[in-house]
Amino acid sequence: MDVAYKKLDKRINSGDIDSMELTTIPNIILTRSCDPISVEDLRAGKYEKLIASMEKAMIKYKGVGLAANQYGKNLALFIIDKKLADVNNVPSVFANPEITEYGRENDVLEEGCLSIPGFWHPVKRSKKIMFKALDSEGNKIKFRARGMLARVLQHETDHINGKTIKDRGQK
Repeated sequence: MDVAYKKLDKRINSGDIDSMELTTIPNIILTRSCDPISVEDLRAGKYEKLIASMEKAMIKYKGVGLAANQYGKNLALFIIDKKLADVNNVPSVFANPEITEYGRENDVLEEGCLSIPGFWHPVKRSKKIMFKALDSEGNKIKFRARGMLARVLQHETDHINGKTIKDRGQK
């Protein structure tokens, strides 16, 4: 277990972070676009406790990403696995995400979703994307993503836009 996870476990075990169950379909929050987050609120640390709690839930349920609406909060915020973020030299927390460009090449891979337990479905996604968002401190970020990172960012951005893999799946 790396240092970040140990620190998170310490905060959770101290009672500093509440635990919550995940939101699953057919909950209507998963079908609506999420509300944007203000830069000021991010900079003020308003979502730190929520982010830490979401990280714990993502680890508990063995996910690689988790959107706030999957956690019952109608906020344009998601997290991704810290190891995936570190390998790609990107943050693990994204607010107000937007995919500004999709690459021409696509592939179809089976995806699962924490909001649809036990369901796996082939989903066509771009292999490369241009992505922009705010990080956990309210800084604007923009980068090109490819491979697994691009797939995870597209999946979580779909959640922020009220879509799940059932909406994206191949027939």
